[in-house]
Amino acid sequence: MDPYKVIIRPVATEKAVNLVETNNTLTFIVDIKATKHQIKKAIEEIFGVKVLKVNTLITPRGEKKAYIKLSPEYSASEIAVRLGIL
Repeated sequence: MDPYKVIIRPVATEKAVNLVETNNTLTFIVDIKATKHQIKKAIEEIFGVKVLKVNTLITPRGEKKAYIKLSPEYSASEIAVRLGIL
């Protein structure tokens, strides 16, 4: 699956910004059929970072949300600034 088709859009809520600052975690809405492995591979390929962990959930709106925890040597704040979240 194409990495740009896996990741749909970043989430820019108060909770998502708090996770960026405290847990080095990014939040994205992803393709409903994407697996955790595909999401991890897509984030690593698009942003050039190392992903430690991916947690997913289905929102009440029927979208799949992914919480991506980055390795400590990479800054989620830097990527959030590039995406226009911070």
